[in-house]
Amino acid sequence: MDALTINEAAETSGWSPRMLRYIEELGLVEPPRSSGGYRLYGPGELQRLRTLRQLLDRFGLGLGDVGFARRMQTESDLRTTVEGWLRSEAARPEHVPADDWLAWEQDKHERLLAEATRRDTTLRETR
Repeated sequence: MDALTINEAAETSGWSPRMLRYIEELGLVEPPRSSGGYRLYGPGELQRLRTLRQLLDRFGLGLGDVGFARRMQTESDLRTTVEGWLRSEAARPEHVPADDWLAWEQDKHERLLAEATRRDTTLRETR
């Protein structure tokens, strides 16, 4: 099989080897591997890399955007949840008076951020 190594593919495509690994991690281009485990970039993979760059440039996207679109195709729970969120509208909880809604939301966010910070601190301390 005629193929390029990751470094050769990087030179040819203009993507760095690190970015090629990230693109693979996102599932956007998946080069086959040699028996020794080396990535092998053939004409199909090089074409995908070229058209990926065109897609990003044309629509002003980042790799993460296209990676997320890929996940939306493959993870039905994620797709359903995101589509539901996009269709939903903000609604004041019945037990919160209209005059208190902003303060109630701010307090809720502050508590959630404090909890997330506490978890991060605990994780770092256990490492």
